[in-house]
Amino acid sequence: MRAHSTVLAAIAVFAVFAGACAFCAAYAVAAPSEPAAASSEPTAAPSKPVADPFDSAAAIIARLRLDEAPHPVRERKDWRPPRKIVLLAFDGRASGERDALARAAPHAEVVAARNRAAAIAEAADADVLIGFNPEICDRAIIDDARQLRWILSLAAGVENCVDIPSVRRRNVLITNMRGVDSAAIAEDAIALTLSLAHGLDVFAKDTAEARWNPGDVARAHMEVLFDKTMLVVGLGGIGTEVARRAHALGMNVIATREHGHQGPDFVSYVGEPGELLTLARRADVVVNTAPLTPDTTGLFDAKFFAAMKPTALFINVARGASVVTGDLATALNGRRLGGAGLDVVEPEPLPPGNPLWRAPHLIVSPHIAGRSDLPDVDRWILAGENLRRYAAGDKMLSVVNLREGY
Repeated sequence: MRAHSTVLAAIAVFAVFAGACAFCAAYAVAAPSEPAAASSEPTAAPSKPVADPFDSAAAIIARLRLDEAPHPVRERKDWRPPRKIVLLAFDGRASGERDALARAAPHAEVVAARNRAAAIAEAADADVLIGFNPEICDRAIIDDARQLRWILSLAAGVENCVDIPSVRRRNVLITNMRGVDSAAIAEDAIALTLSLAHGLDVFAKDTAEARWNPGDVARAHMEVLFDKTMLVVGLGGIGTEVARRAHALGMNVIATREHGHQGPDFVSYVGEPGELLTLARRADVVVNTAPLTPDTTGLFDAKFFAAMKPTALFINVARGASVVTGDLATALNGRRLGGAGLDVVEPEPLPPGNPLWRAPHLIVSPHIAGRSDLPDVDRWILAGENLRRYAAGDKMLSVVNLREGY
């Protein structure tokens, strides 16, 4: 436990550093230059508090670069103003938001269900379900919701919702919270990368055992990331933020995405999925940020790891099922990879006897990359804004493509 805590502490330090670098780099470009005030007199306090622009839905939408649906939701055959909305408040995270959601749809009944049994009962005549993973994609709740028209996921990953046959058959609208946790997850990916690149997996164990042993540097993976190449697999919201931070560290960033070759200026090349193995051969670090779909399930297998450099690092902050766990364990234990940082694994939790636990240069965290000290203000403002849009029949935000799964 002490070793684990030390690794997490190291991750936190590097994450703050990486995030600060990226923010400063972006601010230096984006912030306008303004002349300093000539007066030395103190500025009078405003008579009324000045609203933070980031508190508004429009500012959050712009900052997170969220997509708006091309057509108003009222054009869907099953749309109607919502009559009943069920908020899945199983762990208490969401229960305090019921009143705010009710204000966004004042003509609808908003009910907070605090356990699975209550959710199944209340969802039977609900138009809308709102909640976090895993309960938002609970098949028992969704299948019994005969009037269900919209699933508002308060998380980004919705593959378990998309996989429910009744959702596809009824063409239920799904929206998610893409972008909201991108900064935290991106910093976690960079933290894992930096920790492995500087041997902190080795020295955390030394710390836990109260050992001062400079000789352990010989068995640590030690490298400088400046001028190295990072491959980001899945250049979506999270992938873009990982790329931004890697670029701020002086890395050359390449990426893949499902459609097209477009990308931000800080990504030197964007390839299609068919180019994955070719790009993997160039990479010193590979970071998976791709959503879980049939095409990405088992994507990182023995063939992929054989294509990587034997010194390269593999980072996964997306979904564990994208990796063939046994193949990764074999590559690491055979010293055919430089190391791996995993916030997600398959299965979760990983059984104690799994060979992956014995692999060298490995850091595993229990699917917590999206956790941070930031309040959930953005998440709830966006939930309220999308609910307002739905009630009015307007264009929705962050609509999930049921065919593609994200």
